[in-house]
Amino acid sequence: MKVLVTGTEGYLGCLVAPELIRRGHEVVGVDTGYYKQGWLYNGTEFTAKTLNKDIRHITVEDLEGVDAVVHMAELSNDPLGELLSEVTYVVNHQGSVRLAEMAIEAGVERFVYMSSCSVYGVAEGVVDESSPVNPQTAYADCKTLVERDLKGLASDSFSPTFMRNATAFGASPRQRFDIVLNNLSGLAWTTKKIAMNSDGTPWRPLVHALDIAKSIYCALEAPREAVHNEVFNVGSNEQNYQVRTIAETVGAEFPGCEVTFGPPGGDNRSYKVNFDKISSQLPGFSCDWNAERGARQMRQVFEAIQMDAETFTGRGHTRLKQLEHLIATKQLDADLFWTTGEVAK
Repeated sequence: MKVLVTGTEGYLGCLVAPELIRRGHEVVGVDTGYYKQGWLYNGTEFTAKTLNKDIRHITVEDLEGVDAVVHMAELSNDPLGELLSEVTYVVNHQGSVRLAEMAIEAGVERFVYMSSCSVYGVAEGVVDESSPVNPQTAYADCKTLVERDLKGLASDSFSPTFMRNATAFGASPRQRFDIVLNNLSGLAWTTKKIAMNSDGTPWRPLVHALDIAKSIYCALEAPREAVHNEVFNVGSNEQNYQVRTIAETVGAEFPGCEVTFGPPGGDNRSYKVNFDKISSQLPGFSCDWNAERGARQMRQVFEAIQMDAETFTGRGHTRLKQLEHLIATKQLDADLFWTTGEVAK
């Protein structure tokens, strides 16, 4: 299968593309290169030929001969959406729908869209794929809008599939430290202290980056009727964690790390997610990782590269810091297009 993967230079993309290549797929990547600086370690066996291109500029010609699209290249995370709300809607919502329309015109049969469990927002009890969405941020709202619009594009010749990922964690050569378990691991390594500003009672579902990659190739290789216009929560029931449990799990993997908690926090996002559907209806999928193993993996990477505090706190591994830098230095304009045509070194 020829697969076009958007976001191959990103945290997930640099893991997903090699997995697809390893399984015999022909992979073409697309990435505009915002995060090229964020290389933490050499950990990829294969790399995909990648078009240095903004998804807003993808043409039908770029998609000719492609059997499936895996779309991950959006402005990722809530703080970024708050800072650049208008551009977030242009890129994440309008850009994603346009990409799907281009894919249909080019005759692409499958479209795997990386959505998020953040669409559930604040929820009572346990939510599943049939639960109402309640997005609290621009980032999450865009996910719901793309799901809505792509479902309307589904046909006998175009099969979208929606993967609502739990919060990702784990090591990647294009590491991110602005997601919860990875951030806590970095703090534990560089400061030997995790000082939570809240009591850590909210619930968060987690899923390892490699398990997300696994869900993608399972969706691509599944019979069409199993995935056509279907939504899957990506994760496992065992990995619904309270934030305090995540902190304690990370702290236990880093010798000498002190973990403390504060009063109830202002972030009211809390949700537990049911993952029965993906484990029962997506052939071959189950999670191989949990928070404990992921924290141990992070410690092993830090030990191997002797990671320092400057690397952990630097802009290369934090989406918001890197984009703020590119805007401040006028390498990106207000619409997040490159101003010189050159990717920052």
